[in-house]
Amino acid sequence: MNRDRLIELLGEVKSGATSIEKATEDLAQLPFVSVDSANIDTHRELRTGMPEVVFGQGKTVDEIVQITQKIVEAHGNALITRLSQEAAAKLVEAYPNHRYLERSKIIWINPNPESEGFDIDSEDYVAVVSAGTSDIPVADEAALTVQACNKSVKKVYDCGIAGIHRLLDKQEIIKKARVKIVVAGMEGALPSVVAGMFGGPVIGVPTSVGYGVSAAGIPAALSMLASCAPGVAVVNIDNGFGAGVIASQVIKS
Repeated sequence: MNRDRLIELLGEVKSGATSIEKATEDLAQLPFVSVDSANIDTHRELRTGMPEVVFGQGKTVDEIVQITQKIVEAHGNALITRLSQEAAAKLVEAYPNHRYLERSKIIWINPNPESEGFDIDSEDYVAVVSAGTSDIPVADEAALTVQACNKSVKKVYDCGIAGIHRLLDKQEIIKKARVKIVVAGMEGALPSVVAGMFGGPVIGVPTSVGYGVSAAGIPAALSMLASCAPGVAVVNIDNGFGAGVIASQVIKS
């Protein structure tokens, strides 16, 4: 149940196309739906603008499929993150309309069939900037999340500070973006550069990419948190999903 469906349902009751009894049945499942292993929040899109998202890590294949089915029934689409290959294969088989990114371990069920790739022609868009190719799985998680929130994305990949000219080559795309999601591992300096050169809001996403003392992304996270550039906010390590949701909410506001 989302705001559009609720308005539609009330209109059907008003016109007589739907009985009060049938509408009551539909609304009875508004807060949540219980399955064997979960209480699924079907009210979340109405409250926040985005349906509940399935975090696949730690769940069995059957649990993921069962929860996804209920979310699709309630909202017509579903976003599932941190998927195992086995669970992804089941969902791909069950839902022909999907966008699955194997490296990012994320799938969006029932995406807009008119949307091709990540670049949508819109002036209100999020620029997703990745420092290196190794950061792309997290960057793609952020980009697909933004699209699942019905917002536009432009990608600027592999333009870290080791070759700053690559970033400058894409400055028009970055500068015009309403929000910049900047994904970087190792020393995590790229969000500061983007914010310092192009302004904010910049959402820094530290990744666990890097050798030894990169310590699974902790130095990158600390570097972003200690940024001297104004307009930088930071999400958790490898949390492309979180960055995508925040960016979409900023544009919505």
